[in-house]
Amino acid sequence: MVKTDDRIRSSRRPKGGRHLVGATALFLGAYAPFVAALFFGALSPTAAVAQQRGEIGIALGERPELVEVEDLDGNKVSLVDYLGGRPALVEFWAIWCELCEALHPQMVDVHARYGDRVGFVALAVAVAQSQRSVRRHLEDTPAEFPTLWDDGGRAVRAFLAPGTSYIVVLDAEGRVTYTGSGANQDIEAAVLTGLGSGD
Repeated sequence: MVKTDDRIRSSRRPKGGRHLVGATALFLGAYAPFVAALFFGALSPTAAVAQQRGEIGIALGERPELVEVEDLDGNKVSLVDYLGGRPALVEFWAIWCELCEALHPQMVDVHARYGDRVGFVALAVAVAQSQRSVRRHLEDTPAEFPTLWDDGGRAVRAFLAPGTSYIVVLDAEGRVTYTGSGANQDIEAAVLTGLGSGD
């Protein structure tokens, strides 16, 4: 406590006001890519078409831009190098995502059966995790397919990703054949949409 002008003031921060503003700024800073994707994505014509069809995120038949992201060492890489020219599955993923964790055994199984014909990529979102924490997680729980870092949310915006556990399947021409979210997705059926057959 500090005495000034015969009044006693607490040197502790008052609850509410300024603390709430600081917490809100921290929250929005950490979640800016998702907030931007949801806000701007929800206003796009592509999102409107997808919502009319009952789809999640980017509309079926669309060709998302294969943007530049980073590997887990911070090197710039293009999604074209990982997804271009053949069917592909992209998962928007985080170490804290329980739905992603629930999908993991299915992802590993389907990758083992179709990985020679379909590119698999996990895109780690830059929300409440770091490249370093993702690397540490993968040391304990390795993935059989590449995990890339979506610094700045460029891929989130390109694919209109509504959150983690969001999966997009592309055919060989880069057109979206499947979108889904949550732990109850049938990953094999999703991959087969990109292959264009019931193999």
